[in-house]
Amino acid sequence: MIQGSIVALVTPMAADGAVDWRALDALVDWHIDEGTDALVAVGTTGESATLEVDEHIEVIRRVVQRAAGRVPVIAGTGANSTAEAIELTRLGQQAGADAALLVTPYYNKPPQEGLYRHYLAIAEAVPLPIILYNVPGRTGVDLLPETVQRLAPVDNIVGLKEARGDLDRVRALLALGLPADFALYSGDDATARESILLGFHGDISVTANVAPRLMHAMCAAARAGDVAAAEAADAKLALLHQDLFLEPNPIPVKWALHHMGRVPPGLRLPMVPMSANLQPRIIAALRAAEVIA
Repeated sequence: MIQGSIVALVTPMAADGAVDWRALDALVDWHIDEGTDALVAVGTTGESATLEVDEHIEVIRRVVQRAAGRVPVIAGTGANSTAEAIELTRLGQQAGADAALLVTPYYNKPPQEGLYRHYLAIAEAVPLPIILYNVPGRTGVDLLPETVQRLAPVDNIVGLKEARGDLDRVRALLALGLPADFALYSGDDATARESILLGFHGDISVTANVAPRLMHAMCAAARAGDVAAAEAADAKLALLHQDLFLEPNPIPVKWALHHMGRVPPGLRLPMVPMSANLQPRIIAALRAAEVIA
């Protein structure tokens, strides 16, 4: 089971939107050196919505190659078409990913039975370990606990990223009596500490992009039940948890990484650069986390 601080990795891009492969390699090395426990390539934070399929799979392949077995790599392969999600997951497996993260179908808003059949079809078509991903604030659909409970016994459905940011949902999932080897991950940095202390296994994190060492320490302390140490680490991260969402992800986190000198400034439309009046708040959050002087 993959546990701990799992970064939802940005995809570095030049000012013209071209993927910066050298910066991507450097990010992978930095995360591993800083203690990040696993990498998600081409999730929402990795701008999956605007990468071409060939680019999407090449980013996964490049992250796998650079990680070289040092940490697991999870491929973002979700789509709102089941057939497309199957194909992306198959290609992610061929690229060497250890698991796939599949967001619920977005915009078309399937009912719970549609969600169940969607994930079951993918799991039956591709033997790669699959992590469900619920983020209703982006997708317009909520994967309910009872549907997770129906899917959890499927052999290669191995976990859930829950990004509602709702501790009542966290408690409801923990009360289901899911299989012992079924992993539960927070997808909301602001409630990740509490979720892990309650029994979740880790955090698939935006904040970890800019503060990987401290996020690893916070997750490790929470997993060990060290409430004081987890709270102390999380207190330094609190502004980042909040302010990295002042504008839609990944606009703020990519601006922060550019300010830190780790990536070029590129985003792809319809994402646009960070508003200048909000940039000082990001700088203050980075300083609070002791990421910059």
